[in-house]
Amino acid sequence: MEKTIASLLGAAPLALDHDFGAGLLGLPLPAAPAAGPALSGPVEVARGERFAVARGVAVMPVRGVLTPNAEILERFLGWATFAGIEASCGALAAQEDVAAVVIEFDTPGGLVLGGAAAAGAIAALAAVKPVHALVNPLAASMGYHLASQCSEIAMTPGSLAGSIGIMRQAGWPVGPDGAGQQWQIFTSTHARAKLPNPETEAGRAEIRRDLDAHEAAFHADVARGRGIAPGDLAARLSVTDDPADGGATFGPEAAIARGLADRAETRLAFYDRIFAAHAPKPAAARRGSGRGHLAQAAAAQARATL
Repeated sequence: MEKTIASLLGAAPLALDHDFGAGLLGLPLPAAPAAGPALSGPVEVARGERFAVARGVAVMPVRGVLTPNAEILERFLGWATFAGIEASCGALAAQEDVAAVVIEFDTPGGLVLGGAAAAGAIAALAAVKPVHALVNPLAASMGYHLASQCSEIAMTPGSLAGSIGIMRQAGWPVGPDGAGQQWQIFTSTHARAKLPNPETEAGRAEIRRDLDAHEAAFHADVARGRGIAPGDLAARLSVTDDPADGGATFGPEAAIARGLADRAETRLAFYDRIFAAHAPKPAAARRGSGRGHLAQAAAAQARATL
């Protein structure tokens, strides 16, 4: 039976947009590196590299289903890992030739496990130099959690951001298997929360308690990163008057109106703006005068025509 990417995640809590993530989870585990760069210009990031630097700006792609440290997905598909993001942020914070950082997002989210450390690393980096998020075309769930810690968030036309919330799939044996055996699952006396039974009210309550704890931490980080009052965030995320109706994704206009993003612009306009703001300026030519300057200019003209 072919193993899929979903087999790496198991039944762990997910900060993942199901609509956009399900297809990726169903892909077979890669057996060889994909062709081409991990991210194409204006700054090209080679496959196998976590970021690249050009003209004083570092560009880090955050793509694919996010995991703590799935090296096979990072190396073969160019998908980001939380360990890789954390290491990259530490390196870029100390790199003197980097004036600003761009994190370009194309991710439906991923596992909850390890995500808070990556979000904290982005926030720490943004405290020492500008970190610009570009949603192109998706920063959903854990992807948005990370983007919310950047100095600003720009969205390209047609892009989506949000899907803020946690989900988990849970199974339990309810009938005989193919061999006719009825399986039962037992936990030790003081470990009922280790594997809650979703068929029981107590089990469902424990699953929701765990999900709500993760969501509270998610909301707190987003509110802090975006400068939104924590008590106001759930209402801003809801698609109705009921704060429980959150978890949706929003296009640029709606995201900006809710305080989830700062501007909408094309990818080209975004990079033009970032390089104009942060790329080193060419040293101004020293202005000469007098006969010495004229002589130097004549000599330079003569050499140029040789």
